[in-house]
Amino acid sequence: MLKPRSVLLASVCLLPSLLGPALLGYNTALAQSPAPSQVQPPVPQGGTVEAVSVAGNQRIQTGTIESYMVIQQGDPFDPNKINLSLKTLYATGLFQNVSITRSGNTLQVNVVENPTVAAVFFQGNKAIEDKDAAAAISLKSRAVFTTAAAEADRRALLDLYAKKGHFDATVTPNIIRLSDNRVNVVFQCTDGAETKISRITFVGNQHFSQGKLREVVSSRENAWFRFLSSSDQFNPERVQYDEELLRQFYLHQGYADFQMNSANAELSPDRKSFYLTYNFTEGPRYRVASITVVVSGIRNLSGGQLRGLVPISKGDWFDGNALAEGITAVSTKAQDLGYAFAQVNPDVETDPASRTLKITLNVVQGPQVYIQRIDITGNTRTEDKVIRRELTVADGDGYSQTKIDKSKSNLKDLGYFKDEDITTSAGTTPQQVILDTKVTEQATGQFSLGGGYSSSLGALVNAGLSQNNFLGTGVNTSINAVLAQRGTQINLGVTNPYFLDRNLIAGFDLFRTVTDSYTSAATAYSYSESDIGADVRLGYRFNANVRQSFTYTLSQRDVYDIATGSSLYVLDEQGISSLSQLSQTLSFDYVNDDQNPTSGLLVDLTADFAGLGGTAKYVRLSPDATYYVPLEHLFGNKSWVLKFAATGGYVIPTFGYQDHIIDRFFLGGDSLRGFADGGVGPHDATTGDSLGGNIMWTESTELQFPLPLSPDLGVNGFAFVDTGSTYGVPASELNNGPAYDSAGPRIGTGLGVAWNTPFGLIDLSFAEPIVRQKKDQIQQFRVSFGTRF
Repeated sequence: MLKPRSVLLASVCLLPSLLGPALLGYNTALAQSPAPSQVQPPVPQGGTVEAVSVAGNQRIQTGTIESYMVIQQGDPFDPNKINLSLKTLYATGLFQNVSITRSGNTLQVNVVENPTVAAVFFQGNKAIEDKDAAAAISLKSRAVFTTAAAEADRRALLDLYAKKGHFDATVTPNIIRLSDNRVNVVFQCTDGAETKISRITFVGNQHFSQGKLREVVSSRENAWFRFLSSSDQFNPERVQYDEELLRQFYLHQGYADFQMNSANAELSPDRKSFYLTYNFTEGPRYRVASITVVVSGIRNLSGGQLRGLVPISKGDWFDGNALAEGITAVSTKAQDLGYAFAQVNPDVETDPASRTLKITLNVVQGPQVYIQRIDITGNTRTEDKVIRRELTVADGDGYSQTKIDKSKSNLKDLGYFKDEDITTSAGTTPQQVILDTKVTEQATGQFSLGGGYSSSLGALVNAGLSQNNFLGTGVNTSINAVLAQRGTQINLGVTNPYFLDRNLIAGFDLFRTVTDSYTSAATAYSYSESDIGADVRLGYRFNANVRQSFTYTLSQRDVYDIATGSSLYVLDEQGISSLSQLSQTLSFDYVNDDQNPTSGLLVDLTADFAGLGGTAKYVRLSPDATYYVPLEHLFGNKSWVLKFAATGGYVIPTFGYQDHIIDRFFLGGDSLRGFADGGVGPHDATTGDSLGGNIMWTESTELQFPLPLSPDLGVNGFAFVDTGSTYGVPASELNNGPAYDSAGPRIGTGLGVAWNTPFGLIDLSFAEPIVRQKKDQIQQFRVSFGTRF
């Protein structure tokens, strides 16, 4: 908190003592300056104003004061004009006191100027930062100080406290008088205790319990485990958001007549907490009697082409979310077919007697409105082109609300701005509009420091520094380091998402990775490995869901610190090798959420070609697919998700190259639960060392489900069955001794708990290998907390 220097304390005046009790209480009205008519004696009439004399002004020029007056030199002495001039001078906010008198035929104007603000300070504020407080008030350095401005700023600071949950806060403006009619303004703040929500009640719910509805709203009752969350602090804006969440929930469940009656907040008797009460009328639950798509006024477009895009069928329970998705899909499809001005107008006809409804989607040709131009404001740091390339519309395009909504979503996903909004204003003609894109910048640099533990690496610490919008260009730069008991990773990366201002993703990385030698029940490795090098990346987006990337990697690999008594296969690997590899990945991303997907398909098809120089020469194929099936329609909770995942791998040595262990696939640990890292696949028959395989496949089926705990804890359970195998030791290696190599499947099944904490994801699982092969190494319990390599 900023403190005024002691040398400024020569003269201190409390505003309440200066103005009376106006600023002492939150609800007390500020004393206003006396009305001119109450303090201005009548000016005699008759005669003409021969001169205007201004006195008392120090900072404001005489000509400026005269320009504000209604009565001027040469005018007759008119009491109405004099009174109006007095009011006009007060209204400027520049003067603390004004009087207008007559001396002969001279109009005498005496003013006392309001002081100017030298500096603004905040004292006692802990719940709000100085920079946020300064942004909320109007009084700034060199501004004119007025009591009205001080009162308005006091209320603005109390509003800011309210958003932080401090409704018991007090703010008192004080002034410190300086020379030259200047003042320092000091806002003396008392934070008060946080005002929590102690009770949330719903009135009118017939089909859902109080507990279920408390999970729907974003406000939460106070609890010990919410010490890092603000959801249990009362916030009027959050309460309004809760009303919308309740409406969406009931429409999603089929209650088409749902009505929100009121949302009330009552302060508890001890004034330390709030009671929230949401009052609504559910209405009946409806089924869909029929749903049709009708196209009017658009040639060569029929409802049959669009009906399949609406995920609702006859006999289903009505689902407001599905209807909204269908409307968006129909509108987008019609526009994609070239009908830029197509609009979808839904018509829902309810029949309360039969509790059914008929849905008609009317697709019509909307008014032909074009975008004249796009104006961008508020981007004080981010370049215009960075914003424009995220907009799905351009100057001259037909107006499309769907595309504008997508543009807003794209801007939000950048993470560069606190707020982003796109509004329209009238263009030059009625058929044109101007898109006003307004953004508010926010800090995009981030420093992270964390720790964790995993069964593979042991205890670990990770630190990172990143800038997601380097110099406002949209370029991402980062440096990250992970230091673990059994490994180290350092990476410096730069990525340009629009290389050469084209649809190209380009970047490079400098990296060093070390995996230390260790032997335990969690691993089958007996050597250390280091990899140091660089890569260059270039990618292309075919559309929002499909992209392809190419990566060239040049690195030096070293196998060292081989444990005593290790396999001859491993001893043969000791030493340095080089890798010059070109990779390509074709990705198909159709999941609904990149962070926590619950539906959709994700496929990566990767091919590596090593041999453009270097010692390693092979082709390696690695397909990977994951499919999520939401089960909310069965269980009524979006945490129920069925996940299917499959991977494959095949290494083909080329040009007579004898592949190394570090080129092969290893299976176990997180890739095949129930088995140790590298515990599945070819092993030395004598020492048990893992040798890796040239062929690999896995399949995992996982059911994710909620636990009977508060959703705010972020704890979910999962049950899984993992199947897979890796095999294929080259025949030339068998000269080093007996090796066990089985292509038979391995199966592990178990249960786990995933806890999404503010410090990272904690993953605990217990698995039992129900099908195993000779020499496989098992690990039933695994824990992961923090960063993985």
